[in-house]
Amino acid sequence: MAEVEHKGKKFEIDEDGFLLDFNLFNEEWVDFVKEQEGIKELTDEHHKTVEILQDYYKKNGIAPMVRILSKLTGFKLKHIYELFPSGPGKGACKMAGLPKPTGCV
Repeated sequence: MAEVEHKGKKFEIDEDGFLLDFNLFNEEWVDFVKEQEGIKELTDEHHKTVEILQDYYKKNGIAPMVRILSKLTGFKLKHIYELFPSGPGKGACKMAGLPKPTGCV
């Protein structure tokens, strides 16, 4: 278990940089991941994706598979990769504060 600090907030993360406690998700975390991902500016589409991921996780206890995420957001998979260069599992789930996905997201 490691710890990172960003803008005065400390976050405990796993070995892959995912937030250990979903309940500690906040805007500072989003900003930290944004910088890690090399995303210059967050759009409404970024926020929509994060919100959908969080809602799905709260209801199901896991991240949605890629096809489900694409259907729920209305974005083609290619567009999700444009929004989150490291992909829906690594980038989007990490930004949403979800644990590292175990399967194909």
